[in-house]
Amino acid sequence: MLISCPNCAGLNRVADTAMSQQPKCGHCQAPLLSGQVVTLTAQNFTRHANQSQLPLVIDFWADWCGPCKSFAPTFSAIAQTMAGRFRFGKLDTQTQVEIASQFGIRSIPTLMIIKEGQIVVQQAGAMSGQDFQHWLNAHA
Repeated sequence: MLISCPNCAGLNRVADTAMSQQPKCGHCQAPLLSGQVVTLTAQNFTRHANQSQLPLVIDFWADWCGPCKSFAPTFSAIAQTMAGRFRFGKLDTQTQVEIASQFGIRSIPTLMIIKEGQIVVQQAGAMSGQDFQHWLNAHA
């Protein structure tokens, strides 16, 4: 499986058998499946969304958005528990306007799963932790 590093966005080829062995980035040696939420920018978006084979869960958010802020701890907690099945990333719609516009984001928070450049599903609005986990499992 081709996986982008959450730290340096370098692409790494990881055998399916090595996924449970805490693989590290061949470029920067950071853990590839740490459960760390990636800050998505114009510089790293393509690597995570299009070139990595690990599905990317995106939280489109903004600093002024109350529901976005209240959902952030849930998003981070689920990212920790589902590391290895998904990469989790947050995209600030105020600073990454072009990407948000490219996806037609009109309300926030909007959650989206992308796999190898293709949108699998998207959902507007925050969810409870249990609903979010069910939603992810339904679209894994």
